[in-house]
Amino acid sequence: MFREVTLQKSETLIMDKHGKKRPLVTTHVVPDDVGGEVQNMLERFGADINKALLAKRKRLEMYTKASLKTSNQKIEHVWKTQQEQRQKLNHEFSQQFLTLFQQWDIDVQKAEEQEEKLTNIFRQQQKVFQQARIVQSQRLKTIKQLYDQFLKSMEELEKNNENLLAGAQSELRKEMAMLQKKIMMDTQQQEMATVRKSLQSMLF
Repeated sequence: MFREVTLQKSETLIMDKHGKKRPLVTTHVVPDDVGGEVQNMLERFGADINKALLAKRKRLEMYTKASLKTSNQKIEHVWKTQQEQRQKLNHEFSQQFLTLFQQWDIDVQKAEEQEEKLTNIFRQQQKVFQQARIVQSQRLKTIKQLYDQFLKSMEELEKNNENLLAGAQSELRKEMAMLQKKIMMDTQQQEMATVRKSLQSMLF
């Protein structure tokens, strides 16, 4: 790539302060065609560098695109996997929640049915209690009437008994008086008979 360039040397002699001659400066004289060749060489070097940089840039873009593609594929795979797992998890829990909610609805319906049954039973019991209260009230009224009638009957019975007892005592007094009178008459008759017998035995 690089070419050797031959330069002509020219020496300039100068006098020192002691009068001796010595070479002071060594200069290189570059011809015009050599400068152009260097310029061309530099341009070619710059072009090569640009080509190398462009190639590196293209390779970097290719690597970047490939890496992005791989990364996107990985990310897409991970995202799809996560989405599938999320959908699977959502489906499983949705099924579980659906089953629970269905059971909940069934339980609520059963509870409502039981509540309705209990309400009907309570209403029936309330009617039964009301009827029983009415019947008890009637029973109490009947018991009171019967008790009043019993007291009245007892009073009448006592009065009747008193009247009967008074009548019986009166009859008994009458009978006792009649019996006493009869006994006295019988006694008198017996005594008269005894006297007669005694007289007859004395006379005969």
